[in-house]
Amino acid sequence: MQFKEVVGHKKIKEKLIHTIKENRVSHAQLFLGAEGSGNLALAIAYAQYLSCDDKQSDDSCGVCPSCTKFKKLVHPDLHFVYPVSTSKTVKKDPISGDYIAQWREAIIENPYINQTKWYEIIDVENKQGIISKNESYDILKKLNLKTFESEYKIMIIWLPEKMNAFAANKLLKLIEEPPEKTLFLMVSENTEQILQTILSRIQLIKIAKIDNESMRIALTDKIGLSPEKAQDIAHLSNGNYFSALNLINSEEEESLNFDYFTQFMRLSFQRKIIEIIEWVDEISRIGREKQKNFLAYSIRLIRENFMLNIDNRELVYLTKKELDFSENFSQFIDKENIYPIYDALNRAHSDIEMNAYNKIVFLDLALKIIKLIKK
Repeated sequence: MQFKEVVGHKKIKEKLIHTIKENRVSHAQLFLGAEGSGNLALAIAYAQYLSCDDKQSDDSCGVCPSCTKFKKLVHPDLHFVYPVSTSKTVKKDPISGDYIAQWREAIIENPYINQTKWYEIIDVENKQGIISKNESYDILKKLNLKTFESEYKIMIIWLPEKMNAFAANKLLKLIEEPPEKTLFLMVSENTEQILQTILSRIQLIKIAKIDNESMRIALTDKIGLSPEKAQDIAHLSNGNYFSALNLINSEEEESLNFDYFTQFMRLSFQRKIIEIIEWVDEISRIGREKQKNFLAYSIRLIRENFMLNIDNRELVYLTKKELDFSENFSQFIDKENIYPIYDALNRAHSDIEMNAYNKIVFLDLALKIIKLIKK
């Protein structure tokens, strides 16, 4: 992947290129950015530029043998680690290498991939992906090899926050005493679950959300949207390119989340406990990743309704259907209840991610929302 294929982030690209030109390449770097920001795409483009045989002033050449292999993600000195789980095809002790074919295909198609889409591709059902101790042994094995073609062996670790304690401690030792000419590029969305000792030893590169203008240009030039449609999608996606593509390609899940949300809020507002319990039973059957997506969607809509209530419409990101509902609903989301509602939804999201019993999580959430939504 070349830098020109990464949406936005002009200054970050320039900074990364300068580190190579000035021979200031840190052996451990963390690309920290929200989902859809392009942090993984930037890490791959950076690795390609570092390995390019004919570096240009602002990008890799794209045509040398190294770039050709990077384009297919098959360069022998490029390694990937990402969260995995058991599946129908991998029934025990899964590691990233077991899914490398799916990974390459997925990232070539869309380097802005999110966790839900990745777990769907490798068909792990409702299980959460992790980076396990078995992975750490495989990392050691790969990095103890000499470089084949490039100056550096490059290990890109997507979502290091998914490492268990054993793997994280192994990584810490590798960072403290790295094999010769080894570069770790970690790509994270949330550093709270990464060991502080790891964070203190790596160079942090903060990746902001994609700005609206860069998003709009990408959607018109790359996807072929009309300027008006591209502007609407750029506004709604709020800097998330994966979300932008999702809004274009699939409205089914968003529509289902909208239905769940409106039903949930109406039943909570009306204090219909029996119907709420039935709603909890229904949503507890859709799978953990979809439950997390619903809660993330709910967090977004609560935020938008609050902004609508305080009449700050320039910062409201709603579709027409969502806006039609919110014109009436927003009056019940104000400065007194926005924070406890937001906290309740975030806590539920965290509990689901930690594999808590989903019926209890959603019932507890519902009881909180009933108290917080004012008639």
